[in-house]
Amino acid sequence: MLERLLQGAIAGLTATVPMTAAMKIGADQLPRHERYPLPPRLITKEIARRADMYRELSQSETMALTIAAHFGYGATMGVIYSAITPPKWTGPTTGVTFGLGVWAGSYLGALPALNILRPATEHPARRNMLMIAAHVVWGSALGAALYAMDSTDEGTGK
Repeated sequence: MLERLLQGAIAGLTATVPMTAAMKIGADQLPRHERYPLPPRLITKEIARRADMYRELSQSETMALTIAAHFGYGATMGVIYSAITPPKWTGPTTGVTFGLGVWAGSYLGALPALNILRPATEHPARRNMLMIAAHVVWGSALGAALYAMDSTDEGTGK
C-alpha cells in the first residue's frame, strides 16, 4: 500500500506539470481585466498573509512558495486518488472525474469555507473554464501516469 501511495504522489506531482502549462497558456488568452493572479498565487498570498509573513516575502520567494504549494497539493491529491482508486479502475477517465472533484471540492467548497478564496461562482466564467480545463488536464495526466505505474507492477493483472 505504501508503494501505491508513493506512486500516487509521483503521479500527482508529474501531472501538475501539464496542468501548470495549461494554466499559463490559458491565462495568457484571458481578456486583460481577467488576468489577475491565478488561484495558486492567490491562495499562497492569503496563507502567507494569515501567517503574518507576506510583507516579509520577496516576489521571488512568493513565487517559489506558490510553485511548491501548487505541486505539493497536486502530489497530495495524487496520494488520495491512489488510495481510493483500485488499480483496475486507474486511468485517464477516472483521473478526469477525480480532477473535476478536486476542482469542485476546492473552489466551491474548502477554499471559500476557509475564507481563503472567493467561491468560483464569484469569478468570471472564462477563468472558471480555464481552471476546470486545467483540472481535466491534471486528472487525465494523473490517471494515465498511475495507470502506467500500475501496468509495470507485478501482480496487478495489467
